[in-house]
Amino acid sequence: MKNNMKKRACSLAVLFVLGLSLAAGATKVEVRWNQLSSLVLGHTVTLVLPGGTSVAGDVVAVRDDALALEIRKTSDSKVQPKGTAAIPRASVTTLQITDTKGTGGRILGVVVGVVVGMVAGGEIVAHSNTTEAAAVATFTGVAVAGAVGGYVAGRSIDSKTTIIRVVSE
Repeated sequence: MKNNMKKRACSLAVLFVLGLSLAAGATKVEVRWNQLSSLVLGHTVTLVLPGGTSVAGDVVAVRDDALALEIRKTSDSKVQPKGTAAIPRASVTTLQITDTKGTGGRILGVVVGVVVGMVAGGEIVAHSNTTEAAAVATFTGVAVAGAVGGYVAGRSIDSKTTIIRVVSE
């Protein structure tokens, strides 16, 4: 009977992780420069400049010769400091947009994570010869770890990543 319960808990955990992994895929799009504005204007984008510096910020405008960004994050502030910058058109080859919408995935992840953590914690405690205090601590720790893991996994459902490759005209 106890062995059957372990199999169910493991199967539930595996199905949960696989389901979240399948939902977390990124969309890839190829566009020309003149089509870029409708996709990125008003969004936060991340891109890597030719020297290897990674920048992230809000797109202010897409001009004929450059991409205007309000840079919030940079991997090298000496090469590309924070603030308003015009990234030359030739330097923009690939952009990434990550939008987070809703909280359903995180809520579902926490609920399923707590349930799986409680079942796993109960199984661990039931098959160990520990004191009552150690059993309570183990059960609580495993349930909390399940909730945290569920939240992190559920966050991938709530976010949508689009990778935009700019192709030549």
